[in-house]
Order: sequence, then C-alpha cells, then structure tokens
Amino acid sequence: MAIHKDLLGGPPPTHLPDDPEPRELLANGTAPADVAAKYPTSSLAWAQLADDAFENGRVVESYAYARTGYHRGLDSLRRSGWKGHGPVPWEHEPNRGFLRALHALARAAQAIGEEEEYERCSGFLRDSSPAAADTLG
Repeated sequence: MAIHKDLLGGPPPTHLPDDPEPRELLANGTAPADVAAKYPTSSLAWAQLADDAFENGRVVESYAYARTGYHRGLDSLRRSGWKGHGPVPWEHEPNRGFLRALHALARAAQAIGEEEEYERCSGFLRDSSPAAADTLG
C-alpha cells in the first residue's frame, strides 16, 4: 500500500483495522443485539441496533445505541492514530460502522430536537467522509 502525503498538511486518512466477524454475523442474519453482546466494541453492531430502533419508532433507544457505537468508534479511531480530526474514508469498509453510528446519532438527535448535537454530528460526518454523508443521507 502506497502512503501518500497530504500536500496541504492535513492529517492522513484513518483506516480502522478490519474486524470481519461482526460484519459476517450481521450479513448472515444474526440479531444485532447478539452481535453487540458478543462484540461490544463493534460500532457496526451498535449502528445496526440504532437503525433498527429508529425504523421502529424507538428514537430514544436509537439515540442510545448510536451514542454507544459512536464512542466505541472514537476509541478505535484513537487506537489507530486518529488525533481528533481528519478523513475517515467511507470507502474503507471497516470505517463504516463508526460512520453509520455517527450518522445515526445525528439523525436521532434531530428527531428529539437536540439541534446542537445534530449540527455537530452532521458536520463531523461530512468533515470525516463526504462520501458517507452523501451515501447515508
């Protein structure tokens, strides 16, 4: 893998390590709660729980699940060298759990009228990955 230096001096993209087991379990129909219980550090499992809760009108639960996935993702990002800003590319599949949780947190915050949190999370998502913001809506 070639390492490219950002000529504008920005931080390099952060690529979370692959953790295929939770992704595979979810893809094979394992209940997200079971995946989160087995892999509590998986932002993807928490993001799926947040999405399912939101789709079923359980907005406060969605917010809680999304916040858990978001914080688990921040922990992973920091362990991967992230310094609090810089790209977290959607194109790198292991980043998607964090990005989905961040999106879910923004969505749930907006739904409960927490506008400041919605704006912060939406901006953070767009700054981290414009592709994620466009893909997730």
